[in-house]
Amino acid sequence: MNLQSDPEDRLLSVAEREIVQQTRPPGIAGRSRQELHALARRLRQARDRAQRIGWQQTREIRGKSDPRGASPARDNMGTVEKAKVLADALARVAAALRKLDTPTQAEVMRKAVALKAVKAAPRHPSGGRTASGGMQPNTSLRPTVRADPREIGRVSQAVKAAQAKRDR
Repeated sequence: MNLQSDPEDRLLSVAEREIVQQTRPPGIAGRSRQELHALARRLRQARDRAQRIGWQQTREIRGKSDPRGASPARDNMGTVEKAKVLADALARVAAALRKLDTPTQAEVMRKAVALKAVKAAPRHPSGGRTASGGMQPNTSLRPTVRADPREIGRVSQAVKAAQAKRDR
């Protein structure tokens, strides 16, 4: 046993110790997806139970809750540490599941070749916009201004008289 697992052995029960041992590197590598999912489910249940007990002990210590056992809890550090150990083991299982889900280099290359083949296929452009009946006049909604014909004649006569005066 290494030095890291000795404090964990003190915190965990025999069943929990076996579950956590299965998440260590030599044992986790050969597990199938179904085994990892089952292991994650058991770890999640154990972690949730440890967290619930820790929360209850915290409430007992603060005096917010009645004691669940014969005597009230005086310390919950062991339970909190147990929940952390189980959460770490659950994180290792989740990382192993993510590793199973990531594609291999060969799969990535096959996908890239397939995408390149699709892009290289000849594409024919569409015919574009087709001819129509031609331009159509837009009727204006603005009112048309009609000048008085007498005004037009007056201006024309004034311009004619001014031009004749300049020409003289």
